[in-house]
Amino acid sequence: MRAWQGLSAAGPAEMGLVLLRGDEHPAEIIILAYGLEQGLGEFYTAMKAVAENSATAAIFDLLAGIEAQHKEKLYQLYLALNPAPLDRPAFAAKVTSQYMEGGFTTEEFVAQNRPALQTDRQVLDMAMMLEAQALDLYTRYAAKSAHEETKTLLLDIANEEKAHLKRLGALLEDELKK
Repeated sequence: MRAWQGLSAAGPAEMGLVLLRGDEHPAEIIILAYGLEQGLGEFYTAMKAVAENSATAAIFDLLAGIEAQHKEKLYQLYLALNPAPLDRPAFAAKVTSQYMEGGFTTEEFVAQNRPALQTDRQVLDMAMMLEAQALDLYTRYAAKSAHEETKTLLLDIANEEKAHLKRLGALLEDELKK
């Protein structure tokens, strides 16, 4: 088990690579990514409910909102790539949010890390760790993919994760100035 700044980063086989066969169509990847974003958003919402102070709760709320934006972007990408796309309810029925970004379940992560998520800085550190793992996960997915279109899509999602890391880094920098 690997730990980083008091947070456990353990997850199922190869941080979620077990979720891929390697021959997925872009629509399948979008659905998988949507589920990972949804799982992380559910985690942030659950942590907001148990946050020890309003500032930490506000950060969890902000992070949950970012994940909701990611989901919307993925759904719009899905619509653009599919000649006969599913409507939102049918699309949502295909999504599983068992795993968060980073490739582990929300329950596993909460059970292992809740004591280390009490301050704003700890929350931001954790969010940066998860986004870094998501970047790694999508990059690994791209390397495993046999379809060029899917590989390109995964690398685009990885670049989005880089942007999220940058945004979280700015939040952490602001927190350190306090």
